Amino acid sequence: MRTEDKLLKEERPTDLARRDPTRPRMTRTRFWLLGTTLAVYAATVIGVLTTSWLVEFDWQVMLFRPYKQWPEFHMFLDYFVVMGQRGPTAVAVAAWLGWCCYQQRTLRPGLVLGTSLLLLNMTVGAVKIGFGRLGPHYATSVGSNEMWRTGDIFPSGHTANAVVTWGVLAYLATTPLARRIASLIAAGFAFGVGMTTVYLGTHWLSDVVLGWAAGVLVLLALPWLEPAMARAEVLLLSLYRRLRDGRVPVPLPSARPASGPALATPRAARDDEAPLREPVSVVGRPGSTGRVPEARPHHAGRQHTVRSERTPVTPVGSRRPPHADRVPRSSTPFGPSAGRGRTPATGG
Repeated sequence: MRTEDKLLKEERPTDLARRDPTRPRMTRTRFWLLGTTLAVYAATVIGVLTTSWLVEFDWQVMLFRPYKQWPEFHMFLDYFVVMGQRGPTAVAVAAWLGWCCYQQRTLRPGLVLGTSLLLLNMTVGAVKIGFGRLGPHYATSVGSNEMWRTGDIFPSGHTANAVVTWGVLAYLATTPLARRIASLIAAGFAFGVGMTTVYLGTHWLSDVVLGWAAGVLVLLALPWLEPAMARAEVLLLSLYRRLRDGRVPVPLPSARPASGPALATPRAARDDEAPLREPVSVVGRPGSTGRVPEARPHHAGRQHTVRSERTPVTPVGSRRPPHADRVPRSSTPFGPSAGRGRTPATGG
């Protein structure tokens, strides 16, 4: 029967070859998709920085106020935009990919999700802080691009997160049909979340366009990070095996009683009897002899009596050995009249 280590050694080269980004060469479609996305990203940034017609169109959409034109959709879109929030979507997708990891006995789905979210936070977060653009609700002057004013909305984080989080499911699909279906669902969520932020007035339209481009670039960069994820998986699995094999089982205590003299079982206190503590003598007090009053656990203490109050014990009869020459004593008690009535002894 093969062990787990042998299975891992036999399957690892196949997994590494399958995940090697050099095997699936960059196709023409992927090449044009990467180039087009980079062009849209650069054009959007340049158009906003130069306050071109793109910024003018942003202001026209903002002044149109879509949330006032169709207020009946406001409540539904308030809930729908959650599909682009990083916390809820990451938890939902991570739960599903965790189940996939358990079924496939691999860490790749979880590593792909973690790598994509980390790359998203690094790129989109840095661009947000760098540009510092203010949102429509906080705009200061009509027609300005609102750049470098301590904002953080360019590009749209909701839109980019929707592209990446739901796009990872399409990236990890195992069949072409599943990949197409997942891609359509991810595109629908990404488009809907982006346009919802424009409807609610939390983002400019240019923010959403740059968010779409940023999310697509993160997904396109994942194949180049596959070797690093494969090495991380090997490292994590080896660390897990070391921790599992390094555990020393703690011996359980034996149920057999230890050999030796039997110990006395203390008497259980009755319901009406308060448990007593064994008194402990205090050493070092002046006049203390270090003796402990006579008491036992679970027993009431005895009353201490003064020596003068104790009843004297009178021995019965004489403790002197009998002697032939010794005259036995009279039973008359001692006292002033002790010598009265005593018969003098007569000699031989």
